Amino acid sequence: MREEILSAIDKNSKLSAADLAIMLGSKEEEVRTTIKELEDEHIICGYPTLINWDKVKRERVTALIEVKVTPQRGLGFDKIAERIYQFDEVQSVYLMSGGFDLTVIIEGKTMREVANFVAAKLAPMDAIQSTATHFVLKKYKEHGLPLVQIKQDERMLISP
Repeated sequence: MREEILSAIDKNSKLSAADLAIMLGSKEEEVRTTIKELEDEHIICGYPTLINWDKVKRERVTALIEVKVTPQRGLGFDKIAERIYQFDEVQSVYLMSGGFDLTVIIEGKTMREVANFVAAKLAPMDAIQSTATHFVLKKYKEHGLPLVQIKQDERMLISP
């Protein structure tokens, strides 16, 4: 039942325990207990809301920063990743395979603010070897959900 609950709330965290119980054919109290256990085990880490900020009059810039680091002896990449994710601007940090070690996703009010973050906070850190910043121009899909409306073809179908 744990995985079924996680799958259901992954796409819609607004589902109530009563709704989940009906969907899963379980008792509501059993669902509540399972959710509490998942939260206590830090499997459920929060319930964020996906917002399409492009539709709101709030200018924000999202940047993906590729980071090459020198891992610290005995700590690997974890300690540097922890230092990076402490910054308020940082939305996500991922350990990567390939040409760079970490991907850092940040948000700022302007491109200049993002550039200042990289120059003043990120790049000067001892373990950072290099960075490459990419700005997000438009978001189409996030967290598995489309952010753009699919336009319906309104032409009439004419068959011979």
